[in-house]
Amino acid sequence: MSSTALGIDRSILGQPWHWRRASADMGGDSLVPDDLVTQLLLARGVAREDVDRQRVPTLRSFMPDPSIFRDMDAAAARLADAVEAKEAITIFGDYDVDGATSAALLVRLLRALDVPVGAYIPDRLMEGYGPSGAALVKIGEAGSRLVVTVDCGAQAFDAIAEAKAAGVEVIVVDHHQCATTLPQALAVVNPNRLDEAPDAAIHGNLAAVGVAFLLGAALLRTLRARGFFASRAEPALIELLDLVALGTVADVARLTGFNRALVTQGLKVMARRGNIGLSALMDAARLTKPPGASDMGFALGPRINAGGRVGKSDLGVRLLTTSDPQEAADIAAELNRLNEERRAIEAAVLEAAIEASAACANAPVAIVAAPGWHPGVIGIVAGRLKEKLHRPAIVIALDEDGVGKGSGRSIGGVDLGAAILAAKETGLLVAGGGHAMAAGLTVAADRIDALGAFLNDRLAADVERASGGKSLLIDAVLAPRGINPLWCEAIESAGPYGAGWPAPRVATGPVRIVESGIVGTDHVRLIVAGDDGARFKAIAFRSAGSELGQTLLHARGGRRLWLAGRAKRDDWGSRPAAELHLEDAAWAD
Repeated sequence: MSSTALGIDRSILGQPWHWRRASADMGGDSLVPDDLVTQLLLARGVAREDVDRQRVPTLRSFMPDPSIFRDMDAAAARLADAVEAKEAITIFGDYDVDGATSAALLVRLLRALDVPVGAYIPDRLMEGYGPSGAALVKIGEAGSRLVVTVDCGAQAFDAIAEAKAAGVEVIVVDHHQCATTLPQALAVVNPNRLDEAPDAAIHGNLAAVGVAFLLGAALLRTLRARGFFASRAEPALIELLDLVALGTVADVARLTGFNRALVTQGLKVMARRGNIGLSALMDAARLTKPPGASDMGFALGPRINAGGRVGKSDLGVRLLTTSDPQEAADIAAELNRLNEERRAIEAAVLEAAIEASAACANAPVAIVAAPGWHPGVIGIVAGRLKEKLHRPAIVIALDEDGVGKGSGRSIGGVDLGAAILAAKETGLLVAGGGHAMAAGLTVAADRIDALGAFLNDRLAADVERASGGKSLLIDAVLAPRGINPLWCEAIESAGPYGAGWPAPRVATGPVRIVESGIVGTDHVRLIVAGDDGARFKAIAFRSAGSELGQTLLHARGGRRLWLAGRAKRDDWGSRPAAELHLEDAAWAD
């Protein structure tokens, strides 16, 4: 049976529409049709025998034994020693959301164990990514001889060697790609170690905060075995799952398996607003209802990131660890202001990057570089450029000394982090690393062309494969009247949705466009009417200058269309409604 949806083999964006799950499989092994949630789970790769577990993803069902990860027991034992001796510990985190939440989780846990603990977040512009030897030695001289790096450290060979020589012990908690050799740390806990056992390596999609959570579980288990909690209460690690959920979603980790359980349960904790800082940030972002995964990705995460991008790098950790409501409100307001500043800077750099990308229009990997670009927004711009060009993109900000700080974003099926690590090992980069979908690098200006040639040669076949079979996957077809709040509520049972676990995409129609116009920053807003008399709103984000946007703007009152996208609940009016976030359209007549 054909997998083509609605007979559309070429849409306005030039792609076929296919069913996410072959129609021959829809009924399973019996004659009883599957319910909606079961269909959505099966379409996302869940085995039929695993459907019940996946319906309610709990930690009990998905959490691995922390001891399966190399060096986990050694790291937990050393931290337990420090807890028992009340030894000063410093958590050294990256300046993004994953780093901030990872650091905050361990700081809050260790505080609950009455350990003197502090956090160190490097300045993005002055210190750059990851630990430096100078910073680690300085931490040791200030009285903390045990440092835990989170969301960084896997490539910090020289820095950790310098720390070791100065008598500072380092535990690395990371998830980025590892080289064949490891830093001289006391322990390197990272599911992406090349020597990791298969049962641990399958968790390579964990964000660093997920790895930190497992380390916290291992630490409490070790202390429990030593009788540490015989006369005192054990901290409730589960109450820190709101931090794990936020870091996991903001780092665009795949929401499958254990990650999905972490986010599902973390959203429940977040809804209780037990973290004073997170509660203040929700208020600043005007979130009045319990947040969902999309709120973490588009409202909370960017505000925490803004501190590291264009403000003070430690604002995120300070917000997430404070117990003072006034301090939380002040930091949240500052992050909100910085986020607006970040948006303006990002818009200017994005415009310049799009113009510069014309020079590499036919390259498998788009690499753009220029002086004056703010290093704090190049990661976001790389993501936007990737979306526009449908291929990996790297954006490099050159400083006055001719050194470029770059950030890259990739597409599914193309491992950019491994390619960047290979480029570093060949001597093309000063520094570099990352994971499959994102990477960072430092490169001399005169090596950028050579880097481009290396990456294009290495990734050309992968990019072609990833792009060649491009199609829009459809979960269901709804009549226009079916775009309503009830549908939006029904599909939530199969969430949370995000990277690797896409929200259901529906096709609806045929419809005619009743009203159209441009709102905000190049968004195309529509009101459409179906043959069944129903009307609903639709919006195509950042599409005014695209073929899709122009078609929608000029199709008012004309030919009928099929529309495809994500149905979202709209609570702005006097009564709940739904709107369609458009991704594609096709002519119905």
